[in-house]
Amino acid sequence: MGNDEKDVGIVNEQSVSSSSVDTQTTPLLGSEYSSTAIDVPKYADEFSSLPPSEARILRQQVLVPDITSGFFQMFRFATATDKFLYLIAIIAGILEGTAKPLMTLVFGYITQTFTDYYRFDPFNYGMYYNGTYTDKYFNGTYPMFNDTIYNSNETYYGLNRTEDYYENNSEFMQMYISPEEFQRRVNNFALFFLAIGIADIILSYIQMSIFIGRGEVLSSRIRENYLRATLKQNIGYFDKLGSGEITTRISADTLLIQDAISEKVGFIVSNVTTFFAAFALGFALSYKLTFIMLSVAVFILTTFFISSGKMTKYYKLALGGVSTGGTLAEEVLSSVRNVQAFGIQDRLALKYDKFLTISQKWALRAGIAAGAMSGTMWLGVFANDSLAFWQGSRFLARDELTISSVITILMAMVQGTYAISNISPHVRSITNGMAAASKIFQTVDRVSVIDSSLESGMRPETVRGDIELRDIKFIYPSRPNVTVLDHFSLKIPAGKTVALVGASGSGKSTIVGLLERFYLPLAGQIFLDGVDLNDINIKWLRSMVALVSQEPTLFSCSIFENVAHGLIGTPYENASPAEKRDMVIEACKQANAMTFIDTLPEGLDTNVGERGFLMSGGQKQRIAIARAIVGNPKILLLDEATSALDTKSEGVVQEALDRAAKNRTTIVIAHRLSTIKDADCIVVMRKGTILEVGTHNELLAKQGEYYGLVEAQRIHKQKEEMIGALHNGSSSDSDATSSILDEKASLEKSDDTSDDNDTDALLGLSKTKTGKSASSVALSAGSGSEESASSKYGFFETVGFLIKLSGPENHFNIVGAFFSGILGLSYPALGLFYGRCIEALRSYPQDTEFMLREIDYFAGLFFMLSVVAFLSSIISLSLFAFAGQKLVRRIRLMTFRQMLRQDISFFDREENTTGSLISTLSRDAQAVEGLSGTTLGQLLSSMMIVVSSVTLALVIAWNLGLVTTACVPLLLSAGFYRFYILAQFQRKAQQSSEGTASYACEATAAIRTVAALTREEDVMQHYHADLQHEIEKGRATVHYSALLYGVAQGMVYLIMALTFWYGARFLKVREYNLFQFYVTFMAVVFGSQSAGIMFSFASDMGKAYQASQNIKQLLDLKPQIDTWSDDGDIPQNVKGEVEFSNVHFRYPTRPQVPVLRGLNLTIKPGQYVALVGSSGCGKSTTIGLLESFYSPLAGKIMLDGKDISLFNINEYRKQIALVSQEPTLYAGTIKENIQLGSSEPVTDEQIYAVCKQANIHDFIMSLPDGYDTLCGSKGALLSGGQKQRIAIARALIREPKILLLDEATSALDSESEKVVQAALDAAAKGRTTIAVAHRLSTIQKADVIFVFENGKVLESGTHQELLANKSKYYELVEMQALEATS
Repeated sequence: MGNDEKDVGIVNEQSVSSSSVDTQTTPLLGSEYSSTAIDVPKYADEFSSLPPSEARILRQQVLVPDITSGFFQMFRFATATDKFLYLIAIIAGILEGTAKPLMTLVFGYITQTFTDYYRFDPFNYGMYYNGTYTDKYFNGTYPMFNDTIYNSNETYYGLNRTEDYYENNSEFMQMYISPEEFQRRVNNFALFFLAIGIADIILSYIQMSIFIGRGEVLSSRIRENYLRATLKQNIGYFDKLGSGEITTRISADTLLIQDAISEKVGFIVSNVTTFFAAFALGFALSYKLTFIMLSVAVFILTTFFISSGKMTKYYKLALGGVSTGGTLAEEVLSSVRNVQAFGIQDRLALKYDKFLTISQKWALRAGIAAGAMSGTMWLGVFANDSLAFWQGSRFLARDELTISSVITILMAMVQGTYAISNISPHVRSITNGMAAASKIFQTVDRVSVIDSSLESGMRPETVRGDIELRDIKFIYPSRPNVTVLDHFSLKIPAGKTVALVGASGSGKSTIVGLLERFYLPLAGQIFLDGVDLNDINIKWLRSMVALVSQEPTLFSCSIFENVAHGLIGTPYENASPAEKRDMVIEACKQANAMTFIDTLPEGLDTNVGERGFLMSGGQKQRIAIARAIVGNPKILLLDEATSALDTKSEGVVQEALDRAAKNRTTIVIAHRLSTIKDADCIVVMRKGTILEVGTHNELLAKQGEYYGLVEAQRIHKQKEEMIGALHNGSSSDSDATSSILDEKASLEKSDDTSDDNDTDALLGLSKTKTGKSASSVALSAGSGSEESASSKYGFFETVGFLIKLSGPENHFNIVGAFFSGILGLSYPALGLFYGRCIEALRSYPQDTEFMLREIDYFAGLFFMLSVVAFLSSIISLSLFAFAGQKLVRRIRLMTFRQMLRQDISFFDREENTTGSLISTLSRDAQAVEGLSGTTLGQLLSSMMIVVSSVTLALVIAWNLGLVTTACVPLLLSAGFYRFYILAQFQRKAQQSSEGTASYACEATAAIRTVAALTREEDVMQHYHADLQHEIEKGRATVHYSALLYGVAQGMVYLIMALTFWYGARFLKVREYNLFQFYVTFMAVVFGSQSAGIMFSFASDMGKAYQASQNIKQLLDLKPQIDTWSDDGDIPQNVKGEVEFSNVHFRYPTRPQVPVLRGLNLTIKPGQYVALVGSSGCGKSTTIGLLESFYSPLAGKIMLDGKDISLFNINEYRKQIALVSQEPTLYAGTIKENIQLGSSEPVTDEQIYAVCKQANIHDFIMSLPDGYDTLCGSKGALLSGGQKQRIAIARALIREPKILLLDEATSALDSESEKVVQAALDAAAKGRTTIAVAHRLSTIQKADVIFVFENGKVLESGTHQELLANKSKYYELVEMQALEATS
């Protein structure tokens, strides 16, 4: 829908300045609690100046509810089946979580058995009961009783003093265990460990497979519901929301939610269960010791909740910066031709980086909070050991506890607090998911004031088409300071054609929006057949109305499917495919579209590309018209429906529209008055009011406003006289040239036909010996290089790439790695201290003082270890967070700049749609955090734990260490294989997820078209099918991944079983003592357990690995036309002479279709040259080649006699300014947009001067903020005419030597066009100007007019000379002549 009416004013909002982007408030950034939250102050209620009733209507169209999503709200779309499966997974997780506390119980009993057995040494014929001994392996001596004898019957005979000891120490004698009994007991305990391990494997598989599988299903439902909710929002909601933000939400934020409801939940359930089960076991054994140790747990939990709250807040703010930057990136990438033409890649990238800076600041704070949380938990874990041994030894000395109870409670508390510490990285995923869910559910829960999904409302059986607007007042919600319609009343009789004309901003397109119920009027009523529109079902109403907008929007599917969208909601919606095809063909014939469709290789089944980019403007318009009339609507709304057509096509299509308008109510908005001269009624508007009403002739007779508009468009009087002189001549000569060659989609005949050979000979396109043309050879030569670019990279190459990429922060990474290494050494230290404490406990009950003295010493060392681990964790994770966020920001910026560096042909490919690129930009950089930040710190410390623990074990007890160490690779390989599978899964899933994100982006970007066609349900069906396909493809990988994770988890207990069983063999014969055994056991087994935690990050690592490969592949792409290159000559003293010499060209995405076939033309310095011709004849292609968007396949393009390929591309483009058919503005102020035109700083006076030339200065000065007025996303707050005039000012400030005007005045009304055209004529003096035009009135003063046909120049000359030729140009002029109907 055109936005011509928007030029009467803009809402007063602050601009975004480079120095205050994070302190000022702008609608682009939003308030802290809006969908684009950034930590900036809220701006005042913009509706406060309006009456309360009007403010309420406007407010409800744009405001979004402030929602804070809790954890369980992320499961809001779960079905009963999902809940049942989640329940099973949670039960499995709970049972799996009890494995560790259960292990501690077995561990306590086996430790008791070890200490009991070691109190008597049969090999030295003595007993250990006196604490003064030192271990015999350290040259100790043992006081012995007289003649203590051990015999094979396991009977003890004590002589002399030993008899007294036995009598007084019967309990000691009962604790004696024989070697065989010792081995038997240990074997039984090993079987317990084996059973726990097998159960853990099964339970881990069950919970992980369900959590991951259901996570994918629920995240797809969230995507689906978010898109459904987005599509049913009123259009006012989108006026302040960029489609880039929607893409970010649906691609990146839903992945965050998926993480939060998938395996991360399983990890947290298991660890929380371990925590509570451990304390329950502790209370059962000794409530006193457990209560004392509970203080540490409370300390950890308090810190945990405080830190996680901070993390949630900071990540929510960080997400706001990313999504707002995503909107800017979407703007830029969708207008990449304009960006490259003006060479503003770096300036826009810098603007994008400002939003990344905001995101980095908050993400860094969140990372520091995560470091503090992790450090505090390490402090708690080792402080637990210190407290347990210190206090437990005292309870033991008072005979309140046994050794098994002390060790069990100690291990249980360690496992419990350790479980909580393991939660910290996963809580980050949960908090991220909750923050993302808050933003997504704000849209899902928003009640649309105009909800097209509602079934309520009347559905009249018959529709006549009487329309009445009664006393309407209207203000756009995005611009509350500007009244667009005020007390507007208009009656449109059924079956009549009413045309709305007037200057830009007079309210014409607003009427269309109100009839479609895109917006709510503030006052008044609109009636259809006497029924208030508010009482009619919205979807039914829109199905009765067909809309053809000024800028037609097609969807990325075939021509047939695009046209068939017009049948949705009509009685023909469920017709058979054959019937639909017949109706589509008939509609295409009426719209004059079959002419070019029949020439396409696949005909109606040809894909039009994203937003129809594979079609020319005229072709898109004709397809849109066919879509509008295929369903035989009762009401037809034509908003500049023929604006993009050339004169010949316009005549045919206008005739078709005239036929289609019969017997139905038709409202036409037009700038070209020749298209509405036959209307039953013409309404002339200005500033929301009606000036004149009447027929064409009646209004001409009045010589009022309409007469002035007509005069502004009338072809020069001399042209009329020339036509009169030539009118008696036959026009049949031009029939031969009337066929239309589609610029982007025409069909090339096969090479072996004689016709093609003749054509090639005429075009000078030489054949090779293979029979291929030179252009075909050129294409095939260039195709091989692209295949090699997509080569895969090895693991070490990818890691090396990341290290190199984070080069500026590598010194932080090195320091962080150093402290992670220190943290990793904590487990070997734990093993050493633990072994000494167990040795000390062995002296109980004989020498309690020795036990207490030893325990006190090592408890102090444990506390020292906790402080070292605390500081190491905070320092390492904070440094890694800093380096990681710098890396993420750098990757986003580099990726964005690299995208803008690419050839235009890169963006023409189907896989590189705007939505897909935005999705890559937001997702891949974020995924790299899986190999940086908190995750990297955990990985490095885990690796150090494994290496140092294994080394210590081999030194202390080499043969026992060898056996236990041999098991570690089993665990590592299981984890790594899971990582490999996930990496493969990510690679395959990425392509399909990109496709779904791109599809959603396309639908939301064209929301007006989707709403007008009532396509919401159709879009959802396609999207649902795509998501289901994605889920099915990944189902097998989920199960493989879950099974391997289970093996990795359960392997720890199997290693414990083996270690105790095998170690007991050495202990039984006293080959190793308890110290050696426990150092080896604690270091290797618990080291392995810590390494197992590393693989809980396998999913993140898989995503990061794949993302790194994607980023490296993109960064390795080198375009043929490289704006980063310093090579090439710098143009000197440019005169502006342009020459095309035998230029051949085909678009890289359609190599079988020739576009230019030997184009030859010469433009002298300072000439004003016009390119005219039918749609698709190569005019815009010529402009693109001159801008060096593409390279010709053959021939040369020269500037001042020098091949343009020899110039430095940036210096060359500085000599050129481009004003495109569809003007592109960027979020920011009007002044900032104009400044983008110049590579040098410009003064305000220069800006004012060019704006006066472009006839926009007075309008800008009338705005509340003048040149500091915000343009909105894609210039949405300005009308088409205003955007075009600002674009012209931006081109003029460049002071170019060559000015390219590609339909530069097509969006202007007659009044503005006349003034702007005069300004352009004046600006053209002293520079070479090349204009592409359909309106011949705009180029009649050109020095030379080149008429294009079939990709080459058919004729050239001045306006009068070409009229005298009575050929193609004469035909075009005659068809555009405006005469009063008789």
